[in-house]
Amino acid sequence: MGSWRVGVDSGGTFTDVCLLEEESGRLAVWKVPSTPEDPSVAISGGAREALDRFAGDSALVVFFGHGTTVATNALIQRRGARIGLITSEGFRDLLEIGRQRRPDLYDLQADKPELLVPRDRRLEVPERILHDGAVLSRPSPEVIEEAARRLAAMGIDALAICFLYSFRDPTHERLVAEIAERQLGDAFVTCSSAVCPEFREFERLSTTVVNAFLGPVIKSYLSQLAPRLADAGIQVEPHITQSNGGTISFETAAELPVRTVLSGPSTGVIGALETARAAAIENIITFDMGGTSTDVSLVEAGRPRTTTEAEVHGYPLKVPMIDIHTVGAGGGSIADVDAGGLLKVGPRSAGAAPGPVCYGLGNEEPTVTDANVVMQVLNPRELLGGRMIIDRDKAVAAIERLAARLGLDALETAAGIVRVVTASMARAIRVISVQRGHDPRDYCLVAFGGAGPLHASRLARELEIPRVLVPRNPGILCALGLLLTDLRHDLSVTRRLRLDDDAQDAVSDAFAGLSQDAAAWFAREGVPAERRRLVASADMRYAGQNYELNVPLQKTDGEVPLTDVLRAGFEAAHQRLYGYTAPEEPIEVMTFRIEAYGLVDKPKLGAAPQAGPDAAAARIGEREVYLPECEGFVACPVYDRERLAPGNRIAGPAVIEQMDSTTLVLPEQDATVDPHLNLILESRTAA
Repeated sequence: MGSWRVGVDSGGTFTDVCLLEEESGRLAVWKVPSTPEDPSVAISGGAREALDRFAGDSALVVFFGHGTTVATNALIQRRGARIGLITSEGFRDLLEIGRQRRPDLYDLQADKPELLVPRDRRLEVPERILHDGAVLSRPSPEVIEEAARRLAAMGIDALAICFLYSFRDPTHERLVAEIAERQLGDAFVTCSSAVCPEFREFERLSTTVVNAFLGPVIKSYLSQLAPRLADAGIQVEPHITQSNGGTISFETAAELPVRTVLSGPSTGVIGALETARAAAIENIITFDMGGTSTDVSLVEAGRPRTTTEAEVHGYPLKVPMIDIHTVGAGGGSIADVDAGGLLKVGPRSAGAAPGPVCYGLGNEEPTVTDANVVMQVLNPRELLGGRMIIDRDKAVAAIERLAARLGLDALETAAGIVRVVTASMARAIRVISVQRGHDPRDYCLVAFGGAGPLHASRLARELEIPRVLVPRNPGILCALGLLLTDLRHDLSVTRRLRLDDDAQDAVSDAFAGLSQDAAAWFAREGVPAERRRLVASADMRYAGQNYELNVPLQKTDGEVPLTDVLRAGFEAAHQRLYGYTAPEEPIEVMTFRIEAYGLVDKPKLGAAPQAGPDAAAARIGEREVYLPECEGFVACPVYDRERLAPGNRIAGPAVIEQMDSTTLVLPEQDATVDPHLNLILESRTAA
């Protein structure tokens, strides 16, 4: 028997399991309802079920990767730790002052995000390190002890420590952490110099506070999950996905939980990227529609857009992450009537429990899934390959109640729900494409998630995207992405340097220090030398500019000074983005970065032989489907995705079903199976 790699993605509605047998390349998928009250139950249970069914022995697992929404859900719902903050004297109110920017300039009623640490739990300590690293005053141990005692008396579960220039010298923060850990017992203690050793004090403070807010939550979650996995017979060290698309050990995730805020969505982007790359497509827009939300991202020339600064659910975070835009539009999104009497969909979601009305678990508010069941685009009797029974009558009754409030009939209302959610997702894609200078018509839409293929055709028509790719297993692509993801750790340090001939030694020292830190991380993670890879870059700007460009450090033979390599890279990047350079202006290097990768063996997405265009062998029946495009019910052939072979062509309208998703092919559209068993959807005029 062969060895197996396991990827598990825990979503708001379903938990997806993907298994790969290394020797044969055989891929197996499994799907179970999520358990929001304790996600580790569905994760360990789903993995055990899948392994029992396909592998037979959990001891054969050689890799276990996991993507989670625990951190992002805790942040959204404000269900984190009771935290305290110790900061430099005079900076107690920085969290509230922020950058003094108004995101909604003309909205006088706009609410700011709730502060994660109230003012009475924010304490100051007299200390100061100057911008050049010189120590002006040291913190008093007695003052630190008093501050820690006060916070302990307030019953805090976690402590964030952030001093003004700790990115230059972390000594003062470490002293506070050492004293506080003695006073606070088991409380989670985190320092900004460990979380984000970079300049821009507000973003660094916000990131450190969020890390403290999530620390006890993630620590508790991982402490529950690890023994459950062991009980399931999984003996390898498990890994968890970061927001940057790489994975880290549970131990590292417990120390830096802020890096897992976009854990689940990031693996979907990696899975979509590798799937599209195997199909020789490099420019894609990823469209991940699950039960609770939709995540979209843009990939150009085979590289996901990334950022080191983003606002996640209202909180500025300064950590590396894939640039993903999320909207509250999923299969479980609830349809209702707004104050103006108009139909609205989301962001409220029925989640996994009770779920859509058609699940029969007690929910009475109609959802997007219920609309598709009423229209019979989704199987009106069963889902998950027959493992989940569907009650269409309950869905119809719920839609009818909503329709009565709108003055419409049930089918018009169901179609309206689909139109509204499509418009919401189209707006999300315009944010990452049109608003950033990219024409979506130049990209292929990669649709995945349980509900993505169901809505991809209409979304592509809305945006005039000519081609849609539906992966072989769209409902579990995030889980598959875990099997395609390398270990990754991002290291950075701010050293403001003028890029001239005198900076050569300082530049070399900065990269050398980061390389040493990377080597220590490789050793902790047990990454062998032949699997180690470093990617270096620097954030640079012209002196006087407020924002930087990230410039990759191109490989050199050692004869060209690093300063010259960086200067050439910056000028090329500035010319590409802004259309000019300013040779007379001095250049500054602000932050040095190294991405440390532990390369893992990846499954080969092999091609299958052509079988011709006739898809008759995969046809399993016919179903009346309500299509607004045809102004009524249309008899649509239904195909079993598992029986389709490369070269098969299906003329729309048609429905293609599989265990983890359903694909709708619209009228005047064709679906073709490519050599990798992906579905390629194109309009006949475009084809």
